[in-house]
Amino acid sequence: MMNEIINQINDAVWGYVLIGALVGCGLWFTWKTRGVQFRMIGEMFRLLTDSATSGTEGLTDANAQHKHISSFQAFAVSVATRVGTGNLAGVASAIAVGGPGAVFWMWMIALIGSATAFVESTLAQLYKQRHKDSFIGGPAYYIQRGLHQRWMAVLFAVLITCQFGLSNNSVQSHTICGAMQEAFGWSPLWVGVFLAAMALFIVFGGIHRIANVSAVIVPVMAVGYVILALVIIAMNISEVPHVMTVIVTDAFGLRQTLGGTLGATIMLGVRRGLFSNEAGEGSAPNVAATATVSHPVKQGLIQALGVFTDTLLVCSCTAFIILISGLYDVPELNGVNLTQAALESEVGAAGPIFLAVAIFLFAFSSIIGNYYYGEANIRFITTSKTVMTVYRLFSGGVMVIFGALACFELVWNIVDFFMAFLTACNLIAIMILGKYAFRLLDDYRLQKRRGIKEPTFHRSQLPEIAHELECWE
Repeated sequence: MMNEIINQINDAVWGYVLIGALVGCGLWFTWKTRGVQFRMIGEMFRLLTDSATSGTEGLTDANAQHKHISSFQAFAVSVATRVGTGNLAGVASAIAVGGPGAVFWMWMIALIGSATAFVESTLAQLYKQRHKDSFIGGPAYYIQRGLHQRWMAVLFAVLITCQFGLSNNSVQSHTICGAMQEAFGWSPLWVGVFLAAMALFIVFGGIHRIANVSAVIVPVMAVGYVILALVIIAMNISEVPHVMTVIVTDAFGLRQTLGGTLGATIMLGVRRGLFSNEAGEGSAPNVAATATVSHPVKQGLIQALGVFTDTLLVCSCTAFIILISGLYDVPELNGVNLTQAALESEVGAAGPIFLAVAIFLFAFSSIIGNYYYGEANIRFITTSKTVMTVYRLFSGGVMVIFGALACFELVWNIVDFFMAFLTACNLIAIMILGKYAFRLLDDYRLQKRRGIKEPTFHRSQLPEIAHELECWE
């Protein structure tokens, strides 16, 4: 009963409000930034090698004493949360329910959403604050500092903690356990207990341990999965034109229009696309704020690249594997089981085993990255060590085990519920504050045109809000 009520609320909010807001904001930011996500791709890749201390002349001595988190480490943590079950189970679920056309709408929301990701992460860098031996920030911080609305900032902090630190982790755990049961016959309960123990060990180590683990796991898991997908695509290269045709025609197809399912195709594509790449959701800005960079735009560009990496690369790999297999019309298959069946049809019995290992790496890195988003926002609300300890136990322990035992529909409906309201809250804030991201981008481009390899920012360059900026003295 509760599951059905949550599902109806999700359909109402997503169907009539959020999709329009996401697309509208993405198009507005694309226009105002003059297509930053397309024009500055080369600079995005260059910044991946940006060290944590390059351009520190733009930082204070106090900042320079912090344990620096590099652009790549921040990128790795954000991609760790993006590249997870959304890329494997989420894509499969969108195709199974909404049809192949859902993939097209996932691509579209990524292309325009990357501009939104640029704006929110640039703002997170601009309004970041010092915290012990690192930086801290995110939407809650720029809502309070930029909009001066404490209640709205606290609301966002509560929503993102419920979404990422709690419900999102249950989805990751559910997918891992389902994959392990399918591949090896292992009990979901004991897999959940093992996951919880590993997660608790890492999350009690703080952002530096999370960043170090993610910087190792993310490249390995992403490269390995993409290579496998490319091999499968190469083996079935003659099928690629047909797959592309099916995706595009299904996105606008007569069958969906006559059957009244075109709306469902678009909705599933956007929902699963957002769950996967998180553009506009307000999650990646939390880790973008922790990076030590000489100019806020650097992390905006890095996080825009993260959206491309997630949806246009990893999600597309899953979609092509499923569509090449032709199993997407089998009613009994959904979520990670569909992806496993598709892999098995292409590479044999080793497919489900490989995917189970990949799922473990993908989703486990998401668990520890999701935890940090909640931690950063709980610290915004309170400094109580007791509250933080309770949160760590729930995020890394209780919700991981809950996800292992809960049903597929329940964990996904809970995630969609919190994701809708979380995204709406963040979009309101960045639409109002986005003008500062546009000015920062203009400044960055101007410095690059002058031949400055590492542009720097000083808060005096935004005199009207200089008193609100803590870390750019």
